[in-house]
Amino acid sequence: MKLVLPLGLGAGASETSSVATSRAVGRLTRPGKPPAELDLVLIWSAMALLLLGLVMVYSSSIAMSEGSAFTGHRSTYFLVRHAIFMMIGVVAGTLAFQLPVRIWQQSAPWLFAIGVLLLVVVLIPNIGREVNGARRWLPLGPVSLQPSELMKLFVALYAADYTVRKLPHMSSLRRAFLPMAAVILFVGALLLREPDFGAFVVITAIAFGILFLGGINVRIFVLLLVVAVIGFMLLIWWSPYRRDRILGFMDPWRDPFGNGYQLSHALIAFGRGEWFGVGLGASVEKLFYLPEAHTDFLLAVIAEELGFAGVLTVVVLFALVVQRAFAIGRQAITLERFFAGLVAQGIGLWIGVQSFINMGVNTGLLPTKGLTLPLMSFGGSGILANCIALAVLLRIDWENRQIMRGRS
Repeated sequence: MKLVLPLGLGAGASETSSVATSRAVGRLTRPGKPPAELDLVLIWSAMALLLLGLVMVYSSSIAMSEGSAFTGHRSTYFLVRHAIFMMIGVVAGTLAFQLPVRIWQQSAPWLFAIGVLLLVVVLIPNIGREVNGARRWLPLGPVSLQPSELMKLFVALYAADYTVRKLPHMSSLRRAFLPMAAVILFVGALLLREPDFGAFVVITAIAFGILFLGGINVRIFVLLLVVAVIGFMLLIWWSPYRRDRILGFMDPWRDPFGNGYQLSHALIAFGRGEWFGVGLGASVEKLFYLPEAHTDFLLAVIAEELGFAGVLTVVVLFALVVQRAFAIGRQAITLERFFAGLVAQGIGLWIGVQSFINMGVNTGLLPTKGLTLPLMSFGGSGILANCIALAVLLRIDWENRQIMRGRS
């Protein structure tokens, strides 16, 4: 049976896989240099983003913490909580790394079902917690769980497993595309009920991005893009709230104290930062001018305090994480580990798409959405999901290296 798949999943890959594997083995076994067990570029880039995020969350939240009775007027309230979330995420990631990729593949449908169940539970009155008109959190004592963040990981695992199972039928609209489309539309309906349009966009990009990488028929994929664009336009048009955001995004200065308030102050922060910023901790916009400075608009505070240099550093670090995710995925596919390869690339899509949207919102390139900056913004569920995803990615890389070492 012949499978025609992009990025090394098809017949063309079989002709070059042995060559690519030999080259990869050669790189790992250079004389005089012991092979690394893990991808150090990925590890150090992710650690740099986590630590820089910790510093900037503290800097951006000091004024709000000191001025709020909810935080007990403690300036370190968000710093301490974010540090705890990071430690929990690292511990969870360490445990996740111990699980072989085959266990993740076997668990993918069950994890996806658990994620859907959590999205249903969060919508039940008196169970899900509502904040600013959105019901996205499940209260768990002193902390809250945001199911949509975990769902991004579960969708990456499920879509990869689904694609591997459907490889012989990837040219069929009925067998390959429609079942996944129905599932994602159901998940999307739950997310829009919260509402969480940003998470819906990211999850859709992960699922159908993995289908595309898995070799879905190009005509079907183009049709999907057309339908998705029309669907997003209708969702925006039917919702006055989203329509107002679009209008505010197109000209934030027309209503700088209303729909354009967040974006106008984000742009002011970028303008004040210039090349090297006003200095760490010296931001003016975080002093109750820029809403959600420690979550959705953390990049604007980075731009103001660290300038263009700080923003460029963040962009480069994210680019390195995404590049390594796709490189690990291609390596896994070369080794005929199709599920592992698609999961790795799905995680790269997730981090890449979400960080791009967040940066686009902060710079005025995209309409305002409630999406955090991965690995950096304040939020326990997001940090937990990101750390577990990186652990899965590192596990895939580790298994790749063990296989190649065995073949050498």
